[in-house]
Amino acid sequence: MKKKYGFTLISLFLVLAILAVGCTPKNETGNNAGGEGAATAKSEFRMNLASEPPSLDPAQAQDQVSATVLNGIYEGLTRKDENGNDVPGIAKEWKISDDGLTYTFTLRDDAKWSNGDAVTANDFEFAWKRALDPNLKPTVAAYAYQLYYIKNAEKYNTGTDGVTADDVGVKAIDEHTLEVQLNSPTPYFLSLMSFTVFFPVHQSVKDNEAWATDVKTIVTNGSFKMSEWKKNTSITLVPNENYYAKADVKLTKVHFTMVNDSNTELSMYQTGQLDYAGMPTGLIPTEQFDTLKASNPDEFKVKGTASIYYYLFNTKDKVFSNAKIRQALSMAINRKDIAEQVAKGGETPAFGYVPPGIKGEKEDFRTEFSDANYFTEDIEQAKKLLAEGLAELGLKQLPEVKLAYNTNEKHQRVADAIVAMWKENLGITATTENQEWGVFLENRNRLNYQVARGGWGADYNDPMTFIDLFTSKSGNNNTGFANADYDALVAKAYSTDNQAERMKAMAEAEKMLIETRAIMPIFYYSSVYMIKPGFTGIFIDYKGDIDYTRGAVEAK
Repeated sequence: MKKKYGFTLISLFLVLAILAVGCTPKNETGNNAGGEGAATAKSEFRMNLASEPPSLDPAQAQDQVSATVLNGIYEGLTRKDENGNDVPGIAKEWKISDDGLTYTFTLRDDAKWSNGDAVTANDFEFAWKRALDPNLKPTVAAYAYQLYYIKNAEKYNTGTDGVTADDVGVKAIDEHTLEVQLNSPTPYFLSLMSFTVFFPVHQSVKDNEAWATDVKTIVTNGSFKMSEWKKNTSITLVPNENYYAKADVKLTKVHFTMVNDSNTELSMYQTGQLDYAGMPTGLIPTEQFDTLKASNPDEFKVKGTASIYYYLFNTKDKVFSNAKIRQALSMAINRKDIAEQVAKGGETPAFGYVPPGIKGEKEDFRTEFSDANYFTEDIEQAKKLLAEGLAELGLKQLPEVKLAYNTNEKHQRVADAIVAMWKENLGITATTENQEWGVFLENRNRLNYQVARGGWGADYNDPMTFIDLFTSKSGNNNTGFANADYDALVAKAYSTDNQAERMKAMAEAEKMLIETRAIMPIFYYSSVYMIKPGFTGIFIDYKGDIDYTRGAVEAK
């Protein structure tokens, strides 16, 4: 069926142009947009976080801003190299039982905390059980479900069958040996060991709920440690002199600013105040892309990443409890135009959920399920579904829709475009609201919204990192969507190491999720960023995270 779109791009761009007037300075010089154009002489690395990290507690962090800091100051049993391979971190080696159910990690003798204490297997046991604690303060761990691979972890976290922390299948055999028992073979379990919720935590946090809010009480074990934290302004890291591989740490300082304006961020980069601009935490103005690419071809980078941009529908809301209304809104936008002419950062339209770049059975999961574009954009069908949905709710027209997004110029442009498309194509009136990142997350977690921006990047290289997000047990499921059949498919994929069976189950789950439209896929991300010449060892990984832990500045 031929797709039809009643909304014209001309009217869209008139709206966006009016919004942009007066807030987008041009590169007046027409010269090298890199400003000073070279890495800082003192081996410092400076980038923008855009906002205050909501939490620097590994058990409670659930966003990229927090993770960008945490990945520098903590280290798990493994870490990732530039090719995404699992390499030894705090664990120098490990053994996996023949049945794939028992992992035995041997920790380094020289692993230390930033205060000089030894990092022991007890610290990992403490941290993982702490993350599972159903009474964790100030809030329960949103990522606790990532530990459910471990024997009795879910039962302890959910208060089932009288299971206690002592029953959870993680145990320090001695100071340098950690034994982990799983429920079923998990091919990607090692990959999880470098994820934030699996980081160790210093046991001094036991009696201080606010420990992660004060630089004086944050004891860490990574390549860097925090030296200064000016709330809502900046964070400064310096090398951890007690880090086991301190000789590999070449940067003398990592400085994060918190500027939530893409034009200001670019200006700071151009004038030499930043060494890095853009994703994963910052943003470069899209209208500057062509100029920057032409004037700074060696600094301007575009890298496809395994991440997706979507909208969430609050399925507990009276209006959006109706699947036909959700389907109508999802079918009434033009993803190609949004990706190419609004986002303009190398994004590609999304008609599925799991993005390209995630491993499948034999090749890329998205390639293996290339026919799994689960719906089409069809204005006439969307109108029909909207009318049917309204009738089912006893409504003559859709009440004004509220769309929330976290403060960010790109999110605003996308929201404005989609609101305009809904108006033109379906006659729907929607208003947008930008919210500070921490407030936005809290509102989403509490289902205090109707429609909200969402995004998800891989935590490890397997489709499950996307699929289990929407189980009824996931602390990161902010939609209200709960489906026993979906949970059963995820459980089936959990229970086997047969890759063909796993992938089939996850593909069926993805299809179910998309068909219900609890989420509205929009596009798959690419990371757009700039980095000054002279830096080595700093890279964006397959999932879009930045790794600066082995960064250096070339000698001149």
